[in-house]
Amino acid sequence: MSSLNEHVKLKDINAYKRKISWGDVPAIFHLVSSSLGDLDGILTHGFDSAYKQILNPETWNLALLEASTDKQGNLTVKHKPQIILRHEYNDMGYELHCHPVLHNDNEASCPFINWQPESTQMLFRVNSLVAFSIFCYQSGDDGDVALIRFAHQKVEELISNLIESFQVIEVKGYNIAQFYQEIANRNGNIIT
Repeated sequence: MSSLNEHVKLKDINAYKRKISWGDVPAIFHLVSSSLGDLDGILTHGFDSAYKQILNPETWNLALLEASTDKQGNLTVKHKPQIILRHEYNDMGYELHCHPVLHNDNEASCPFINWQPESTQMLFRVNSLVAFSIFCYQSGDDGDVALIRFAHQKVEELISNLIESFQVIEVKGYNIAQFYQEIANRNGNIIT
């Protein structure tokens, strides 16, 4: 993978894959790449998502967090909202889930005004990442590995952004790099 560096952009990975595969890029590569383009758009273009919604302080329980506004109108909170993140892998792909921390199972202690798990728990998804990871382990090339690496880096970047605004109590589950390593440990047989 000498022609791709560690901080490569998605468009460069796609171009490299087309080059090394003589333009015959597998559909599963396209699926994952497209999802990662959407994921990249959350950061660079501000596409609407549950991820963006929970970062909006207007959705926070500001009284619980003891929020105040300074003379310039900047919001500060005495206590960052507490959340738990979870890496989820399923037949749809990879998902990052967020769970607010409630104290004594008291809904009044929720750091969000109106938490609706069905619309805000899954922050984002990378479609077909599980199947693509298995494919990559079994018969992938440098372009496929670069796409997995990009997925890992992008998710870690999004988690780092959350850590700036939230008190992340715990991150559960395998991150993408650990998941790929587990595929290797099981010789590609992660399903069972």
